[in-house]
Amino acid sequence: MIERYTRPRMGQIWSPENKFRKWLEVELACVDVLAERGVIPSDAAGVIREKADFDVARIDEIEREVKHDVVAFTTSVAEHVGPESRYVHYGLTSSDVVDTALALQLKEASQILTEGLAGFLKVLESRAHEFKRTVMVGRTHGIHAEPTTLGLKLAVWYEEARRNQRRLQTAAECVRVGKLSGAVGTFAHLDPTVEESVCRILGLQPDPVSTQIVQRDRHAEFLSALALIAASLEKIATEVRGLQRTEVREVEEYFSAGQKGSSAMPHKRNPVTSEQISGLARVVRSNLLAGLENITLWHERDISHSSVERVILPDSTILVDYLLAKTTRLLERLLVYPERMLENLNLMKGLVFSGQILLDLTRKGVSREKAYRWVQRNAMRVWSEGTEFKSLVLQDEEILKHLSRSEIETSFDLEHQLRHVDAVFERVFGG
Repeated sequence: MIERYTRPRMGQIWSPENKFRKWLEVELACVDVLAERGVIPSDAAGVIREKADFDVARIDEIEREVKHDVVAFTTSVAEHVGPESRYVHYGLTSSDVVDTALALQLKEASQILTEGLAGFLKVLESRAHEFKRTVMVGRTHGIHAEPTTLGLKLAVWYEEARRNQRRLQTAAECVRVGKLSGAVGTFAHLDPTVEESVCRILGLQPDPVSTQIVQRDRHAEFLSALALIAASLEKIATEVRGLQRTEVREVEEYFSAGQKGSSAMPHKRNPVTSEQISGLARVVRSNLLAGLENITLWHERDISHSSVERVILPDSTILVDYLLAKTTRLLERLLVYPERMLENLNLMKGLVFSGQILLDLTRKGVSREKAYRWVQRNAMRVWSEGTEFKSLVLQDEEILKHLSRSEIETSFDLEHQLRHVDAVFERVFGG
């Protein structure tokens, strides 16, 4: 059972303290590499490594005057280091530090999201096997279609979650790049091998080519992976909401002792968690649109993307982490009512087997058009009269000319309809 979601773990990644800590990590890695190459004095590098630090409140104070966050940061670091600070930020431009550090933040965030997806998959797999044979009606257009099982529904969600897992892995790798190529990407002040060495220290890949920034299609891909995860979670939440409706009531969110569903109606047990998931997923998807807009910038860079990313990247990662935790918990404690499922399955008096009768007749040589007409005329009587479909089929002389009574009984057999459930589970979960 997962613990109650606590925001700080993901939120701390985006805190000013952690952001500046990542900036300092990039700066210090660059100092070490430059010292190794003799570009800056090794004794100065030692002093920088020993004394380098910052004060968030002081950075904010300086930024109010200089109106530049990186200048405010390097000034605060210089106040801690002293004269040797002239070698901090040596040969770098602001985005060298900011974009490379952002990759480190996204790497941390991706690790947390990967853990959340892994836990989500475990719950889906467990509950899929638990309800592998729990029969319920499948619905298309919201109307009864044919029998299925709750386990198959969960298997569909599991396989989709695995695709989302792969998408996240690919997108996380795409943003795991740093750059130290300077103001327009030409390495005018540092050698490309410095970038390679610094990225190696930081656990990043060097961006093969950059302008002043890492290109934002990478971040849009990452946001796309998050939006797809959120959309999948909303899909599950919407299904739970639909199946919890009073007229359906096949599943239900866990309702704790003392919980209240309404300020006015004491009887209410509302799907509030599912509704929260549906609502917040919309925010994640809308953030993707902003990420796509960030791809187009003027020339080698402008800063129209920067302010946007300060909102959409923290918000999207925090929200998806939260939504994964909420949906995992939702499914983990989901209440399931198999008897109600069977009751609803039989609500339409056997109409869910009409497709099987149609196929049985065509296998006996009846044209599809004629067989469809025979089956439909009996099916429509069920809609209007409420008569049992099987009894009408067993009284239809034209159908009985081609199908025996025992063959018709087989057509209405649930085990026959669901005989390939094991094969589907084998495909999804393996042996």
